[in-house]
Amino acid sequence: MDEDLPEESVKNVASSIQLVVITGMSGAGRSEAIHTFEDLGYFCIDNLPPSFLRQVVDLASLPGSRIKRIAVVSDVRAKEFFDELLGELKRLDDERVSFQLLFLEADSSRLLKRFKETRRRHPMAEEGEPLADSIEAEREALADLRARADVIIDTTRLKPADLRRTLRQRYAENLARTLSISVVSFGYKHSMPIDADIVMDVRFLPNPYYILELRDHTGLEAPVREFVLERGETIEFLHRWFDLLDVLIPGYVEEGKHHVTIALGCTGGMHRSVVLAEATAQHMRDQGWQVSVNHRDLEQDRELG
Repeated sequence: MDEDLPEESVKNVASSIQLVVITGMSGAGRSEAIHTFEDLGYFCIDNLPPSFLRQVVDLASLPGSRIKRIAVVSDVRAKEFFDELLGELKRLDDERVSFQLLFLEADSSRLLKRFKETRRRHPMAEEGEPLADSIEAEREALADLRARADVIIDTTRLKPADLRRTLRQRYAENLARTLSISVVSFGYKHSMPIDADIVMDVRFLPNPYYILELRDHTGLEAPVREFVLERGETIEFLHRWFDLLDVLIPGYVEEGKHHVTIALGCTGGMHRSVVLAEATAQHMRDQGWQVSVNHRDLEQDRELG
């Protein structure tokens, strides 16, 4: 591939690709970081030789490519190739390719403890060399990169979940995009959904099935929808239900969950649960979440909505 891109192409690449280069101390959380970026929807590459950085950006910027966010780990595992990283980053700067260098570190005593716990070999270890010496040699080798870093995260006192949360808060363009929500209506007579995270029983509301003119309609039709939604107890329920969801769903995001299923059940899954599932889905969309709706038992039968 021609390395001398036209100036306009370079500008387009720089503006359309979000690149994060992850490096830092071995044992400081690089693997946890790349998994987090993968969950955030980044195209991820672990242990990339620095000389391939520009090629990855070029491939992602080809016409028709859907890759807009890239995260790569480049570290001392690349051995002699790793020395090229600073030069490759300067090249990206010179070509006005936008990127951010993320550097992860921890104090030496914590890194020593982590390596002993996992019994991993340090990538810079020489035969017979004490582990502590390998850690200090790596720290010295990375000093210039640390000075160049845009973001430095010290993981000494961070648990893996804390690091994931920190990265999500910093790099998720919109946390709502990291969580998809499925809203399901169902009938208890047909069993509960086995994959539901949140289940709400709405059988406490009056059943349209016992209104003769409503029996053969579903919760997707106006007569049933109005019967359910215009009742005082439904209005009060939805107010409290939505408040509860507005607390729960952001909490799931903070804990790193990527999909939540909300199930609302009535007797047959035809009337009340359908109406309230639609109302729940609309509320979640209004809050900016990605939502799909499935009325699991709507066509099962016409008994006991």
